[in-house]
Amino acid sequence: MTVSTNPTGMTAPDSDLYPSRVGDRTLLLPRRDPTVYADPAAKPPIPKDQVDFYEENGYLFLESFFSEQELTAMRAELQRLREECRGSTRDEVILEPDGDDVRSIFAVHRDSELYRQYSRHPRLLAIVEHLLGSEVYIHQSRINFKPGFTGKDFYWHSDFETWHVEDGMPRMRALSCSIWLDDNYTYNGPVMVVPGSHKTYVSCAGETPEENYKTSLRKQIYGVPDRESLTSLVDRHGIETPIGPAGSILLFDCNVMHGSNGNMSPKPRSNVFLVYNSVENRLVEPFSGRKPRPGYIAER
Repeated sequence: MTVSTNPTGMTAPDSDLYPSRVGDRTLLLPRRDPTVYADPAAKPPIPKDQVDFYEENGYLFLESFFSEQELTAMRAELQRLREECRGSTRDEVILEPDGDDVRSIFAVHRDSELYRQYSRHPRLLAIVEHLLGSEVYIHQSRINFKPGFTGKDFYWHSDFETWHVEDGMPRMRALSCSIWLDDNYTYNGPVMVVPGSHKTYVSCAGETPEENYKTSLRKQIYGVPDRESLTSLVDRHGIETPIGPAGSILLFDCNVMHGSNGNMSPKPRSNVFLVYNSVENRLVEPFSGRKPRPGYIAER
């Protein structure tokens, strides 16, 4: 199995199945796409009950997916990139909203040979391609840093809302893989998910500013749910916080509501974040009517 690295060709959207940022109030709309696209007759590369769990809850936690040797190599590469990017003015390097600490480094599958290799890991690709029912390519990749004491939060959001509005991703046929390079505890800012929320699309209020990504990657303001909608989803589904050792992975659907608290603990929490999109779901013109975000955020 291979990853197609650069699907080409953009077209204008015929119709918007998932409108957002087009009014002054938030709407909760039903999902109009499957969660698992695999042929029912295809044998899954993981136990069927795990596929069913992903379909029902919108996420799947696989503990200790990578070996200690693989984890050591990825950690070393993370430290190398962090030192290399300290004080950098490259567009791919995102700083914290209230300081000069590195928050994220984008396009690591493009700029790091090691992470490029792990983005094509055969066991990982087999799972991703089964869930999405096709070959895939990397829509976006990044390292998220959350150091002890100072790591900042990532507010509640659905990734698909932004990828649809600002990047032109037509349908919900993408998923994210978070590779944990540190142990995730309840107290060091792990990802929280609202299980089952992937079945509801949160159409957000407001309008997308030009070049919104220049500020949203540091702190997202547009495309986040209002408190009433978030409360409704949590009352219906609850919140779950997968925790476990470094080397584990968290797979989650593009539309699941998720976020993470700041890290007040001494324990760091960094991860490699890979977004896989189906080659049958290539990007069109952004549904916001704005210019597409640059390739290091949304690969075309």
